[in-house]
Amino acid sequence: MDPLTDAELRASFVNCTKGEAGRINLPRDLSALPWADLDYVGWRDPGAPDRAYLVAPASAPGGKAVGLTLRIAPGARRNLMRSSLCGLCLTGHSGGGVDLLAAPLAGPAGRQGNTVALYMCADLACSLYIRGKKTSALVRPMEETLTLEQRIDRTRRNLDAFLAKVTARAA
Repeated sequence: MDPLTDAELRASFVNCTKGEAGRINLPRDLSALPWADLDYVGWRDPGAPDRAYLVAPASAPGGKAVGLTLRIAPGARRNLMRSSLCGLCLTGHSGGGVDLLAAPLAGPAGRQGNTVALYMCADLACSLYIRGKKTSALVRPMEETLTLEQRIDRTRRNLDAFLAKVTARAA
C-alpha cells in the first residue's frame, strides 16, 4: 500500500460526515507504519476503545482510498478457552484476538442506523499476520497450503467484499 497523508486518510471516510472524519484520532506516526506490508491501514482509537478505523487503498489507478469507521460490538463475550477466526485474513486467535466490528452503511441507510459487521483481528493487523511479521497467541496456528500471494489475494478479496457491502447503497 502506498503511504497516505493525514488529509488523504480523513478524506477517505465514506460512512461518516466530514466533521466526524475531521475529529478522528489518526495513528500518531504515519511515516513509521510498515506501508509496504499493508493491504489496508487499520487502527483502534486509543481515546475511545469501542471505535476502530480501516482505510483501504484505491482499487483503481487514480482512484481514492476508502475509509470506514467501525464500532466494536458491545458486550461481546470472550472465552479464553476458545479460538476465533478473523473474517478477513482467516488468522486464528485465542481469547480476545478477534472482535466483531460493525460499520455503518454509507449514505442514507447508515444515517438510519443500518450496519454491516465482520469478525476481524482485534488489532486490525491482518496484513502483518498473513506475512508472518506478527503472530497470534494460538499455541498451534493453522497450517495452510496456500502461498503468501494467495493468502494476500484472499484477504484483499474478503476486504473488497466487506467494502462493497458497506458502500453498496450509497450511490
